[in-house]
Amino acid sequence: MGARPILHTAVAASLAWLAATELLGHEQPFFAPIAAVITLGLTVGQRRRRAVEMAVGVALGILVADLIVFVIGSGTWQIAVVTALAMGAAILFGGGTLLVSQATTSAVLVATLQPPDDGVSLARFLDALTGGGIALAVATLLFPVDPVLVMRRAAGPVLHGLAVAIDTVADGLERRDPDAAERALVRARGVSLIELREALVAAGDSIRLSPRPGRAQARMRRYETMADHLGLAVNNVRVVARGAARAIALGDATPPDLIVALRALARSARALGADELEAAREAAADAASEANAVMEQTGNMSALHIVGQLRSTAVDLLRAAGMEHADAADVVRGGAVHGPG
Repeated sequence: MGARPILHTAVAASLAWLAATELLGHEQPFFAPIAAVITLGLTVGQRRRRAVEMAVGVALGILVADLIVFVIGSGTWQIAVVTALAMGAAILFGGGTLLVSQATTSAVLVATLQPPDDGVSLARFLDALTGGGIALAVATLLFPVDPVLVMRRAAGPVLHGLAVAIDTVADGLERRDPDAAERALVRARGVSLIELREALVAAGDSIRLSPRPGRAQARMRRYETMADHLGLAVNNVRVVARGAARAIALGDATPPDLIVALRALARSARALGADELEAAREAAADAASEANAVMEQTGNMSALHIVGQLRSTAVDLLRAAGMEHADAADVVRGGAVHGPG
């Protein structure tokens, strides 16, 4: 964790305490900074709706526990009742898994550590809502998330995993190692775009609340395009890995240029992860050039199958690096790289 999230959390916790003590007049608003810390922990690079669920879940659990414990007291069987009712209330409220989980946790905390002893009061419920609201305000207004940075960080693991999978395919073909080919397939299947998709939503939320959304939207369009084409690239690399495993199992020969093409494709993915767009385009073009050379050298169907998917992956990476489709297709057919369209 860097200095920025630490600063966010410290500011949110102190402001939540200040608001609860000075504006609400509560002497010991324990749950205000707690709710702020819990909520803010999910707002950095996560979906804002999930952070709201977290904040509401804390407040709802506290309210339910205060009401129930005041009526039936605290103890072993009372914990079961409080837990069940807090979960039920969160479900009836229409919350997702986060809201239900957080409501239940907060209710148990109240029932075990701070049961109400002076009658039913909305003070702790209001403290929790205040803390959650302060956290969202801090994340949105005082320290807004940089949407481009969020996307860059989310794309990094995808591109790294893609590069490793491609290199592992090349290793398998180079050594004629079926185990390496199988490992490549496992690696390719393990490349997930879930966090990248979530980052797109989080970045979109941040842009909508930005004081200058136009500039941020222009920068985000490239990452939206990148995400779409990385999904295609991941699928193509999985097919490449399966093709390599099949070629090795059948004993089909694969020209050395095919391995060179795969290495170039991996370099393109790594350059894209480092935000080196020109280097990514050049490496993808090199991969396509080597793949085209393979088509002239062999009629082996296993090799040609891998070449076809490799060329498709090169198009995907060129598109992810900012090129228009027509330009990317021209490069793969053997044209020169002219930069993004």
